[in-house]
Amino acid sequence: MREIVFAPWLQALILGIVEGLTEFLPISSTGHLILVGSLIGFHGDKAKLFDVAIQTGAMFAVIWYYRARLAAAFRGSIGASLLGMASSDAERWQSWRLLLNVLTAFLPAVVLGLLFGSTIKQYLFYPVPVALAFVVGGVVILWAEARAASEKHPIRVDSMDRMSGLDALKVGLMQCFALIPGTSRSGATIIGAMFLGLSRKAATEFSFFLAIPTLIGAGAYDTYKYRSLLSWDDPPTVVSYPGNRRAFMAIGRRAN
Repeated sequence: MREIVFAPWLQALILGIVEGLTEFLPISSTGHLILVGSLIGFHGDKAKLFDVAIQTGAMFAVIWYYRARLAAAFRGSIGASLLGMASSDAERWQSWRLLLNVLTAFLPAVVLGLLFGSTIKQYLFYPVPVALAFVVGGVVILWAEARAASEKHPIRVDSMDRMSGLDALKVGLMQCFALIPGTSRSGATIIGAMFLGLSRKAATEFSFFLAIPTLIGAGAYDTYKYRSLLSWDDPPTVVSYPGNRRAFMAIGRRAN
C-alpha cells in the first residue's frame, strides 16, 4: 500500500470528513480512519489519539440530536433525586431504568478495554487486520439482513425504555466485538439487539445512547494515557478541532 504524506491540516480535514461519514453507519469509523491514515501518512500513537479525539467530538452530534430526551432522563433521575426537580413516579422510574441500562451495557467494554486495549492496539491497529474485519463484518451484516427478511421474528421490545437489565448486558457484550478495529460498534450493537428481539428503532436508539459514554470514555482515557503527546506546537493535534467540527456537521445532517 503506497503512502502519500499530506500536510497536517489536510490530514485533519480528510480524517474529520471520514469520521463524519462513517461514525453512525455500520462500517467501523475506526477501521476507516486507520486505513485512510495509512494512505495519507498519519499513523502511530498520535494517530490513535487523534482518531479517538475526533470520535469523541462526533458524540456532540448525538448529544445535540437527543438533547430533549437526555434532558428528560436527567430531570427524571438525578434532577428529581438530588435537585428536587418536579417529576412523576413513572418518569423517574423510566429515566433511572434507561440510565442504568446504558451503564450496564457500557461496563463490559470498559472491563475488556482496560484488560486488553493496549494489546489490541499493538497488534490489530493496522491495515491488514482491519481489512479482514471489514470482510467478516460485511458477511455478518448480509447474513443478518437475509435472516431478518426470510424469517418472521417477533418483536419483544418495541422501545428502549422497556429493555431489561439483562437485555442491556447482552447488548453491551455485543459491543465488545467493536474493540477489534474494523468491527462496527453500531453494527454489532444494533444487530445484537435485534437478535434479542428489539425493534430496529429501539436497537438503533439504544446504540446511539450507548455510544455517548463509550466513545467519550474512550476519548478521556486515551487522552490521559497519551497526554505526554499533547502539544499546541504539534499541528496534527491542534488541527483535530476543525476535524471535530466537520464530523459534527456531517452527522447532524444525517441525523435529520
